[in-house]
Amino acid sequence: MKPSGLLHPALLELVARAGHGDVIVLADAGLKIPAHTQRIDLELTPEIPTMTQVLDAVLTELVVEGATVAEEMATWNPELDAQVLDRLSFEPRRIPHTDFASEMASSALAYVKTGECTAYASVALVCGVSYFNEAVERYEKIQRQLHDKVEHPR
Repeated sequence: MKPSGLLHPALLELVARAGHGDVIVLADAGLKIPAHTQRIDLELTPEIPTMTQVLDAVLTELVVEGATVAEEMATWNPELDAQVLDRLSFEPRRIPHTDFASEMASSALAYVKTGECTAYASVALVCGVSYFNEAVERYEKIQRQLHDKVEHPR
């Protein structure tokens, strides 16, 4: 048995299957989920689990390079907005809720339904890669080597 981190089997499978650029939506209890999209239901009762509980668990396993939230989150739900910002290492993209719902319906790999029962509380996570920094370092090293060959041919 896995001793820590994310334990939910369907969530672990989703994280393992997700690739660079895929979008996983952590949905509040009221967000409509398209019938054609994978859905993982976590809600047990109102507010169990909360958006931040699910976000914390997912972030232990998933590399995230971007996020999108409804712009209404900041005014309708400032406490949750601050909690989401505290957990991300970047500012999420903010779009109107109607655009959020339609954009995610056409692009999300999966939806994870939480028990969050506050307004505009969904967060779309864009999957990143764990080796990006190493790839950039390797590219820069190759470019330096090529530059040195041009500057100092044998």
